[in-house]
Amino acid sequence: MFFPGRYGYRGTNFEQIYRCYPASSFNKPHLEAGDKVIMPQSALERLSSLHIQYPMLFELHNGAAQRISHCGVLEFVAEEGTIIMPCWMMQNMLLQEGDIVRVKSATLPKGTFVKLQPHTTDFLDISNPKAILEKTLRNFSCLTAGGTIMVAYNNKQYYIDIVEAKPASAVCIIETDCEVDFAPPLDYKEPEKPQRPVVPARKAISEDQDANVEDEPKFKPFTGSAKRLDGRSSEQAPEVASATVPARSAPTDSDKRENKRAAAPSGAAAPSGASHQELLHHQELA
Repeated sequence: MFFPGRYGYRGTNFEQIYRCYPASSFNKPHLEAGDKVIMPQSALERLSSLHIQYPMLFELHNGAAQRISHCGVLEFVAEEGTIIMPCWMMQNMLLQEGDIVRVKSATLPKGTFVKLQPHTTDFLDISNPKAILEKTLRNFSCLTAGGTIMVAYNNKQYYIDIVEAKPASAVCIIETDCEVDFAPPLDYKEPEKPQRPVVPARKAISEDQDANVEDEPKFKPFTGSAKRLDGRSSEQAPEVASATVPARSAPTDSDKRENKRAAAPSGAAAPSGASHQELLHHQELA
């Protein structure tokens, strides 16, 4: 398919319009592992005459959806007027089989930094995702910020967005040391913090009352200063009450007689035949 004028082979740059078809329609599944397309033989002839430098890089533009991406070229064996593209690339550009895509030669700077964001967290569950990604990117020629690439591993397809690229929005990654950073996957969720259990209002009031009770000073027996019943301080030494004992005088004769009488047995009888006077005299002598 030849389009003269703006989209033809005139000028110093290669620019052409093709109808795109997926690689699966031409039994070329190996295209799915990278970002390279298959173009017709006429494109190679035109590129050779323009002395386009290797690696050959192209800008793909879907005017209907305003989608732009970049790619390399693998072969020039497609039918005239057609271009064969990876299925994931057509999906990324919102292209259907037989849609028209504009292809233009491009010169891109060497990439120094790209930031990638997997669509799902299961990509991080791969035993060594970094090694798988490095191996996959060897089949890529360039990366475009805002686009999406596909990484195939273990019969599964993982889609990864190109969040950022430096030093330009589109960079070449052939034979260059490019730093790679990862953003959290699109479906990643922050782990929820453990929530504080909700305490019923009655229980909360009861707990507050218990706390207040615990804060109140408790009664402790036998504390404080002692008090005497007489009103004096317990720290004052008690005075010993002294009793005045009257001095005892020498016993008189009458005292002696009274003591003798008290000491005598009540049942003792006076000696027989003694007179009353003798008895008194006897007592006085005693």
